[in-house]
Amino acid sequence: MEKIRVEEAVGKTLVHDITRVIPGAFKGRAFARGHVIRPEDVEELKKLGKEHVYIWEEGADEIHEDEAAIRITRAIAGPNIVYNDPQEGKCVLQSTVRGLFIVNSPALQRINEMEYITVPALPNYYKVEKEGSLAGARIVPLVIRESAISDLEAFCRANHPVLQVKPYNRLKVGIIVTGNEVFKGRVDDKFAPVIYDKTAYFQAEVLGHTYCPDELGRIEQAIAQYRAEGAELIILTGGMSVDPDDLTPAAIRNSGAEVVTYGVPVQPGNMFMLAYLDGITLIGVPGAAIYYETTILDIVLPRIFAGLRMSKSDFAAMGEGGFCLTCKKCVYPRCYFGR
Repeated sequence: MEKIRVEEAVGKTLVHDITRVIPGAFKGRAFARGHVIRPEDVEELKKLGKEHVYIWEEGADEIHEDEAAIRITRAIAGPNIVYNDPQEGKCVLQSTVRGLFIVNSPALQRINEMEYITVPALPNYYKVEKEGSLAGARIVPLVIRESAISDLEAFCRANHPVLQVKPYNRLKVGIIVTGNEVFKGRVDDKFAPVIYDKTAYFQAEVLGHTYCPDELGRIEQAIAQYRAEGAELIILTGGMSVDPDDLTPAAIRNSGAEVVTYGVPVQPGNMFMLAYLDGITLIGVPGAAIYYETTILDIVLPRIFAGLRMSKSDFAAMGEGGFCLTCKKCVYPRCYFGR
C-alpha cells in the first residue's frame, strides 16, 4: 500500500473507505473503497481532512482491512451466527435465532491481545433476539500481514467456537407453590403468575401448577408427580429461607437430586437453589422474585432453557456483577447484573 497526495491521486482507485462525520447527524462513508478519484473529489477530500490517500501495492504480502475483517469473522463465528459485508473495514456478526449468546472468554481475550486485531462483543450469556447484533470484527490499520490472519485462523480452529448462539429449548415445566398461607387461601398466590410470565418468554410448555402446604411429604409428592408427567424443569417457590416452616430445600434434597447450590452470591435472590435429578432441573426460587422485577431467576432461566448445565463455580462467578442496584426503571439485561 502506497501513500500519495490527493492531487496526485486523480484517476487512481481508493483502497479504503473514507468516513464523513457530522456531529449528532451522520456517520458513514463519503468515499467507498474502489472509488476512482475524480478531479472534483480533491477539494472534498481535503474538507474531510485528507491530504493523502492510499493506493494498492502489489506483492506486499498484505491483506486489506475488508478481507481481514471477513476472515476474522469467519474464524470466530460458531453455530447460529452470520455476518454482513464489511462496512468501513468492519464486519458485524448477527444471530440467526432467538437464544443465548455464548462467548469463549479466554479465547476472545487472546484474540484481542493479538496486534492490530479487535473483536468487541456482547457479554457472555447475553439474551439475544433473531437478527440481533452480537459483535464486530476489524483490524486497526488499513492492511495487515497475511501471517497475522493465518495465525488467528489457526488459533480459532483450535478453540472453536469462539462465539455461538444456543437456541432455547421448549421445556416442559411444572410449578410448585409452597406455603400454608397460600394453600389455605389466607393470601393470594403471587408466585405462579410470575413464573408463568417468565417462562412464557421461552415458549415453555407449562404442565400446570400445584399448591402445597408446609408439609415435607406433600412437596415431595408434587415433585414426584411432575417427574412422572415428564417435566424437564420443576420450579418450586416459597419456603426457601431458614425459618422452621420453610421446607422446600429439604424436599428437593429428599427427591434424590444432586444439589449444585443452595445460596448464591446474587442479590436479589440469595436463597436460590438448583439441583439435577435424572436429567430434570429443579430450582427453588426465593420470595424476592415476587417483589423485584429482576432477580437471580432472570439470570438462570436463559441458561436452563439453552440447555446449559450449571456448576457451583458458575454461581460463584456471579459474585462480581451479582449486586443489583434495583434501578427505578429496570433495563436488564442491558446492564452488568449477573455478569
